[in-house]
Amino acid sequence: MSDHTTQGEPSWPAVRYETLPWSADESLPASRTARRRHRGPYQAAVTPEIAARRLTVPPETAAEAEDAAAEVARFDAELGHEIAPFAAVLLRSESAASSKIENLTASARAIAEAEVHPYVGRNASLIVANERAMTAAIALADRINADAILAMHAALLERSRPDIAGRWRDQQVWIGGSDLGPHGAMFVPPDHHRVEGAIADLVAFIERDDIAVLAHAAVAHAQFESIHPFPDGNGRTGRALVHAQLRHKRLTRNVTVPVSAGLLTDTNAYFAALTRYRAGDPTPIIEQFSRAAFAAIGNGRRLVDDLHAVRSGWEERLRVRRDATAWRVADLLLQRPVVSAAVVASELGIAPQNTYRSLRPLLDAGIAVEFTDKKRNQLWRAPDVLDALDRFATRAGRRNRPTQ
Repeated sequence: MSDHTTQGEPSWPAVRYETLPWSADESLPASRTARRRHRGPYQAAVTPEIAARRLTVPPETAAEAEDAAAEVARFDAELGHEIAPFAAVLLRSESAASSKIENLTASARAIAEAEVHPYVGRNASLIVANERAMTAAIALADRINADAILAMHAALLERSRPDIAGRWRDQQVWIGGSDLGPHGAMFVPPDHHRVEGAIADLVAFIERDDIAVLAHAAVAHAQFESIHPFPDGNGRTGRALVHAQLRHKRLTRNVTVPVSAGLLTDTNAYFAALTRYRAGDPTPIIEQFSRAAFAAIGNGRRLVDDLHAVRSGWEERLRVRRDATAWRVADLLLQRPVVSAAVVASELGIAPQNTYRSLRPLLDAGIAVEFTDKKRNQLWRAPDVLDALDRFATRAGRRNRPTQ
């Protein structure tokens, strides 16, 4: 492992700061007192170069990260091939949880409806957009570079914020504080002119193969969030990048392990770990990723068990011959618990006029429910699957609210 540190220098560098001028936006309504607080220069972060920096981790932290990585790989190997239809469910659940950390919440039903009709609701549509970002992350895993990161961001925001989607920020941003300016913010990321150079350094760090995978992903994530390269969507893009890195390093091969859902268990600790990282201590963020992985695997296994139980229950309720198309519709509903006739026809390769005939046995058994009350553009949902997904989201739900 290369080590570019010098005698007496800490093994992991802290963020340093530079003083920059500030011109307040006079058009924003504010009191004179508030305006006085946001006059004059401010301090912006300068992220260190880490491409060739040696990462030293305490033995117990390294051991925990290795154990967590082994659990991720085991989950992927055991369930990836056996339950290929559930991969989309795990991806959707990860997208919902990853968005929830940024205060985007929606029921499983709303998310599933938004996949069929993208403009059903704003939050659900944004979560579905996050699923596209996750899909883009996995598709781009073999070539993680600046263009791939931009593509992830574009997939995430192309509908909600087309003006900034897939573009590095061209202005100063800050976390916490007032809209008037960065003075008093909890964290002020680097000046926008530093973004592309910092991302190039991060990409070089990600390409290294001398760091344990989960620790590698945790540090890369913390560095990305510190750079904060976009005006919006940094958290969701950063977590999509985590999945790209896990796939890139071959820790996962078959399914998306819902790591971000694990991060939701203690968001105060997550943000505190990012702060410690910026002060030159990468250990807490690695520990957070290890705990998140264990939590995510436990929750993911329970979701899979619930979905297996749902499918087994359908076996007892669905009274049709084994070669009937209704069974294929049942398997589709495990992946897509809200469907339209067009979705069923497209996914199963059957004529649109035959979709209702294929759905009828599931409707009779109470497995599927028609809920649009329309003769045209009907939608059907699988309540059992949606309930399982909502229980997953509840278990992954935020237990501690962040203070920022």
